[in-house]
Amino acid sequence: MPPKVKITREDIVKAALDLLRLGGEAALNARGLAAALSCSTQPLFSNFATMEELLEAVTAAAYEHYLSFLQKEAESGKYPPYKAFGMAYIRFAKEESALFKHLFMCDRHGEALSPGSDFEASVNMIVSQNGIDRQTAERMHMEMWAFVHGIATMLATNFLEPEWELISDMLTDVYQGLRTRHVSECE
Repeated sequence: MPPKVKITREDIVKAALDLLRLGGEAALNARGLAAALSCSTQPLFSNFATMEELLEAVTAAAYEHYLSFLQKEAESGKYPPYKAFGMAYIRFAKEESALFKHLFMCDRHGEALSPGSDFEASVNMIVSQNGIDRQTAERMHMEMWAFVHGIATMLATNFLEPEWELISDMLTDVYQGLRTRHVSECE
């Protein structure tokens, strides 16, 4: 009798990410995932106690993938570091729209949210580049993020698709306006 193929947590999460990319959150169910892995649902629940636990692992993997977009854009040197984060967020929305929607366009009502590492890094960049206090930098970043999220949402939903050069110019314009306002308030 041939040995049974062991399906790992990593295999399951990878297959779930692929399903999420193809069909959105509605595609993430035990039967669909088992079919994608060519197995029964037993390996899923041997590795994860519940579908909620599996969804948490998929969300964590999607977030790690998003962070790799940030790192890659920042390392490219094409944009200043803070702008690179904004451009990466927008590019992620365009290239990974289902993952973007899952991470950033979902109902978070009732969740205990804490800032992610990308938020903290962004605020720290604003503080160091502009010599302003942390509270002002957080406000500036929230205002900038709202603008960047709007562009990203338009791309993720195919509502509008501006050219990358225009997007870059828009981010610069808004950042400079926010910088002028917030930095002058701190002086």
